Parts: sequence; C-alpha cells; structure tokens
Amino acid sequence: MQAKDYLTYLVNEIHTCIVATADDNGLPVTAAIDMMDCDENSLYFLTAKGKGFYDRLKKQKYIALTGIKGKDTMTSVALSVRGKVREIGYDLIPKLIDKNPYMKEIYPTQESRKALTAFQICEGGGEWFDLSKKPIERASFSFGKADRKEEGYFITNACIGCETCGSVCPQSCIDFSNIPAVIWQDHCLRCGNCAEVCPVGAVERR
Repeated sequence: MQAKDYLTYLVNEIHTCIVATADDNGLPVTAAIDMMDCDENSLYFLTAKGKGFYDRLKKQKYIALTGIKGKDTMTSVALSVRGKVREIGYDLIPKLIDKNPYMKEIYPTQESRKALTAFQICEGGGEWFDLSKKPIERASFSFGKADRKEEGYFITNACIGCETCGSVCPQSCIDFSNIPAVIWQDHCLRCGNCAEVCPVGAVERR
C-alpha cells in the first residue's frame, strides 16, 4: 500500500486514535482524538482552542498517535503515526463537520463551533502492524516531505551462517539462503532475540 492508503484506513476504518503530546515539564499527555480527513500527504483533525491539547500543539508542533481496529489482540491492525502539525484555522471546519456529522451533536450551533480550529499533520511517518496475518505483517511509510527511515534489526557481513538467530526468531522470518542471512522486515516483531544470541555480533539495530 501507499502512504495515502494507510492514511485513508486510519481515517475511515479506525478513526478514533490515542494521541500523545508533552506538557511543559516534558511529561507525556494522551487524549482520544478523531482523525477527520486526509489527502495524499497529510491528516486532518480538529480541537477547541480553549483546551490544553490546543496549547500543547501550538508549542510543540509535533504529535504521535496510534489507532487499533480488531475484535481482540490476534485479529487487530494497529496504525501509528508521528509527525509535524500546523494549525490551519477555521476555514476547514465546515467541511470536516459535514464529513463527520456526529460533530453537530457535540457543537450544535454555528456560534458554538467558533471555538474549533483545524490542524494538519503535514509531514511525518508511520507504521502498519497486522497481527491477524501469519506471519505478522508490518510496513513503514512516510508522507509530506519526510524521509522514510530504515528501522529494525539487520544482519551485517559479519554473519557466519550459523543459523543460531533462526532458532529464536518467533516469526521464522530470517532467510538463510545466502550469507549474510536476511531478516524479512515485513514480518519481523523487532523483539531483538537475534541480536542477543548472535555469537559474532552480526546483528545490528538501526
């Protein structure tokens, strides 16, 4: 899937996310926020200007969030996003409310909606994690002008092909058909077992 597909899934299938910001002491603060809309390169949500959440967004200009969909852990898909935010004001509010009409029950009058303002997550990255698949499925993506960062455990040229790491991999996602062996990143739990047991220190975390 492309970045837009993940963002669209977040808006339409998950919708309500737990977001994290930090207070003035650098301590984490969470809130439940609905992702109202998206385009190819960004997400949109709204909040009231009188909230502490609004103040934190204005000061930090950064947010992290996670949303989960599924009946239980083993049927769930999780989507996490981190990125820069910018306030885009009231102009987008009517469109966001039309797309999410339940907001009319929370802010029933035009006058009451003057408290609202829209934010755009305009640049960032995310991760898709699907526990309903066997083996598990994960993918990373970026949007806006953000570069996609390579993360996880990787086997270097120091590998001697002993296959010790394969014996402790919970998803059996290490390919030994060539040396150095290769970890299939789209199935890796990133548990670190491989790095712990490698006798020659050939596994690095990035």
